[in-house]
Amino acid sequence: MFRAIREQIDTIFREDPAAKSVVEVVLCYPGFHAILAHRFAHWLNGLGIPLLPRVISQFSRFLTGIEIHPGATIGRRFFIDHGAGVVIGETSEIGDDVLVYQGVTLGGTGAEKGKRHPTIGNRVVIGTGAKVLGNIRIGDNVKIGAGSVVVHPAPDNSTVVGIPGRVVRVRPEGGPLEHGRLPDPEGQAIDDLARRVAELEEAVQRLAAERAVERAVEG
Repeated sequence: MFRAIREQIDTIFREDPAAKSVVEVVLCYPGFHAILAHRFAHWLNGLGIPLLPRVISQFSRFLTGIEIHPGATIGRRFFIDHGAGVVIGETSEIGDDVLVYQGVTLGGTGAEKGKRHPTIGNRVVIGTGAKVLGNIRIGDNVKIGAGSVVVHPAPDNSTVVGIPGRVVRVRPEGGPLEHGRLPDPEGQAIDDLARRVAELEEAVQRLAAERAVERAVEG
């Protein structure tokens, strides 16, 4: 248990440059509190103990603003940065070394039974306010841009942005999520259409000019 706590603290120091001391992390980091409470609630849930795991998760939600269902499976070195508004559903599965920002939802798409929440691979970064919905798999090393709504699987080493989320870049393994430099697929599509319209207008004007010359010669 103490090794897991130490590992969680080391993860926070690695991921968050604002962390100044162990005391600060223990007292002031809601993501740290939420994940420790979840580990305990998940263990009780695995033993088949009724109600108590949900009570713990709801108490943790009251204290931290982070809701993690006891049934969710979370790997090692999971870090929730800031954390307000994070929701992780019952059948979510999260790999190792995953970084989640505030406002993220790992949710379902309806009232279906069984596996209805996402499976998140290793070393995934999910940006602020992103929603990952349904029984889909997000591959290893995937980066999901802030505000994206992901409803389709994403391959390993890809970057996903937009509503709905689209794979816009397949990257080498690793590397940070550059929030301010993410591509805009919708904007790019509009730019491509505008460029194509301009090319067609130029072609029409050229044909009209050629036709005018032909008529002048014929006249």
